[in-house]
Amino acid sequence: MYKENRLTYIVNDKCIGCKYTDCVDVCPVDCFYEGENMLVIHPDECIDCGVCEPECPVDAIKPDTEPDAAEWVEFNRKYSEQWPNITIRRDPLPDADKMDGESGKFEKFFSDKAGEGD
Repeated sequence: MYKENRLTYIVNDKCIGCKYTDCVDVCPVDCFYEGENMLVIHPDECIDCGVCEPECPVDAIKPDTEPDAAEWVEFNRKYSEQWPNITIRRDPLPDADKMDGESGKFEKFFSDKAGEGD
């Protein structure tokens, strides 16, 4: 029996505090979901097209084949089922430039609160 191996992209902690939405603007299947201070991708909705990855100015979007991506797949799944869908581009968070490259972002800044969505 043939089982299709689906790939997906994930958003990691580099997005926290930045929340650029350039990726949302190019996604053909609207699989991004918005938290208070970051985005996630629903892994079952992602079609592995890859158009979002180069759009992220902070390099927060990675294929699930990257090292340590497995934990992020489940993280993205969990929050994409709780947070609202976002399909429109918005301005990044006010301190996005300052937060780019900040270390320990998950421990210091992650919020499980939902964003606005569309």
